[in-house]
Amino acid sequence: MGWLLIISFVIVIWIASLLKILHGSYSPSKGAFLNDSNNGGGAKKKKVLLVVAHPDDESMFFTPTINYLTSRGDADGKGNTRKDELYKASAMLKVPHQQVKILDHPDLQDGFGNMWNHNLVAKIVEEEVISHGINLILTFDNYGVSGHCNHRDVHYGVRKLLNASSQRNIEAWELVSTNIFRKYSGPVDIWLSTIYSMQCSNEMLHCLVNEQPRKSFRAMAQHASQWVWFRKLFVAFSSCTYVNMLRKMK
Repeated sequence: MGWLLIISFVIVIWIASLLKILHGSYSPSKGAFLNDSNNGGGAKKKKVLLVVAHPDDESMFFTPTINYLTSRGDADGKGNTRKDELYKASAMLKVPHQQVKILDHPDLQDGFGNMWNHNLVAKIVEEEVISHGINLILTFDNYGVSGHCNHRDVHYGVRKLLNASSQRNIEAWELVSTNIFRKYSGPVDIWLSTIYSMQCSNEMLHCLVNEQPRKSFRAMAQHASQWVWFRKLFVAFSSCTYVNMLRKMK
């Protein structure tokens, strides 16, 4: 009987949290970090570069951030397929095709056994920063949500770039990894993320809630080669589908 009450309580909280997202204008962060502070308080937005390791990372982990901004690898030999899928997913998330760059570098191949050279990652990101006048970078933190070594390598590559480019007006924000209970708490984590973000300065931490979580499923479904049953479960239960906490990289 006790377990039944606990399960019922969890289901009620889950549904209530999801309804709050779907039917409420819910975003405690105003995204002030996206404004160009050197613009004299004007409304000019910064040029943002999202750096991820694999096609499908954008849909699995960063959809709340991408949705906010737009309301603003070759594992298993599927490189070309996954490239096309990324373009389709980006279109679903309203990211223009010309703003998506896919790199198929022989030293940056997908896989848990493939460690990436951080200096090489930093150099490639720097080329994009210079080419497009980027002044804000979004990427993984040093755990990379799932602990995947490629996610972590991307983080350390961006960090190397920041350390070597301290003279430039570039800032970077990382997607905060959470413990396993929060990671798979689904929409319930909007409350925990909000409480945590309220305890920190807006200059260091932002909480972005995905008011259109269906887009996460539709975008991930474009990655047909990866859209297997366990990833469907991941997207349904992952807190990253519903909320992103972004922390400023120092």
